[in-house]
Amino acid sequence: MAGRITLLDVVVLLAYLGGTTALGIWVGRRQRDAKDYFVASRAIPWWVVLFSVVATETSALTFIGAPSFSYIGDFGFLQIVAGYIVGRVVVAYTLLPRYYDGELVTAYAMLERRFGLATRRVASIVFMVTRGLADSVRIFATAIPIAIIVESVMPRRQAMPVAVLILGLLTVVYTYRGGMKAVVWTELLQAAIYVSGGVVAIVLIAHVAPGGWSAILDRASAAGKLRLIDPYIGIDRPNTLLAGVLGGAFLSMASHGADQLIVQRLLSARSLKDAQRAIIGSGFAVFAQFALFLVIGVGLWAVYAGRTFATPDEIFPTFILEHMPPGLLGLVLAAVVAATMSTHSGAINSLAASTTHDIYLPLTKRRADDPRTLRAGKLFALLWGIALTAGALMFREQGTPVVVVALSIASFTYGGLLGGFFLGILWKRAIQRDAILGMSVGIGVMAFIVFAKQIAQAVPALAELLGPLARVAWPWYVLIGTAITLAVGILSSYTHPAPARGAEHT
Repeated sequence: MAGRITLLDVVVLLAYLGGTTALGIWVGRRQRDAKDYFVASRAIPWWVVLFSVVATETSALTFIGAPSFSYIGDFGFLQIVAGYIVGRVVVAYTLLPRYYDGELVTAYAMLERRFGLATRRVASIVFMVTRGLADSVRIFATAIPIAIIVESVMPRRQAMPVAVLILGLLTVVYTYRGGMKAVVWTELLQAAIYVSGGVVAIVLIAHVAPGGWSAILDRASAAGKLRLIDPYIGIDRPNTLLAGVLGGAFLSMASHGADQLIVQRLLSARSLKDAQRAIIGSGFAVFAQFALFLVIGVGLWAVYAGRTFATPDEIFPTFILEHMPPGLLGLVLAAVVAATMSTHSGAINSLAASTTHDIYLPLTKRRADDPRTLRAGKLFALLWGIALTAGALMFREQGTPVVVVALSIASFTYGGLLGGFFLGILWKRAIQRDAILGMSVGIGVMAFIVFAKQIAQAVPALAELLGPLARVAWPWYVLIGTAITLAVGILSSYTHPAPARGAEHT
């Protein structure tokens, strides 16, 4: 019976979990050294890297959260996704050539070559904190639909931690054993599973909603839910053309050019050309993917006649529970799990790579091909997997879609990181202290802006006092943070004589 999990659903879900874990262990069964473990010896085909990038940035946040955008609003989020494509093109021809100019394993090694080891460590630590917080939210998001399904068996507050533990620990197993090879090849499978789940939802919505998709689109058009472009000019609304193209482009430049989570996949490609092909192609794939989930949201709006839910993230899971027939319910649950496991595994591996290469190796003075480095990398992977799962256990549900929560967490530090990279590329006068000062001020100011917004929402009386700071929409965070970092770094560079060639590390 639709709406109740059956033995068939359990079999489908368990088959997926067991199959993914076994695949990850098998493809990564031979690890020669740390380079093989973290960037698969740069032997991954470009099309696999492309889908790995897409799967990594999708997670359960997209699967669960994206339909809520169009359910509550319209198709305006696609303006931001269009900006993602622009940002990827910039990264492909500015940062990627520099990453491939040497045997780099982490993005932050480039900062060491330009500024010095301290800059590399600062950037890496910022990445670790940001990625740890954001991916804890992603893991938590996956537990939402599973908790809804098992509420009839146990209270919600007990179901959530159980789901988090199962998902977290299974992902740790194959990521720990298989390294980057396990990550990218399992992500290929996971991408196929969750896209299939989205297509299944599209077909079922047509059967549930009166009149099918023709009637759904007619009603949605009349209600203005198919609107794609919002020409509004201002920084207080997220889904506008200006915020999308500019804010989305800078967010994508940071996430795909300054975040080890994505850069590590691009460094696994066979050549610079392959990496460029993968990153640009992933932008168009993500656009199509978001369009799919936004269409699902409009369909759910028609099915539930705009009904209000406790949280936006319950909309799609509720439909899955109520309308998916046996077997398909298990498939869609597997799709949700697939989306999060792909991002979770990538986060573990990238965090372990940064810890190993940006912190551990400089401290121990060991070589990357030392067998002890591989053992240390695996240990860090295990520790980060446990830490992310523990972080997810501490998160609590709220009224904001989880996809916005995670993007907001990443956005206020991304500006400082991206600004540091651009300062090194564009401003030859800058030295290490300029870069560290610029990144610190940029991240600090953006943290204050985000904090001011939270205060204004919790205490409306303070909203007027905080003024424009409380109204800055999240797509602008990276652009503003980048601009502040560059401005502070450039100004700081005039407090000392111009460095001699090769002396920028001072």
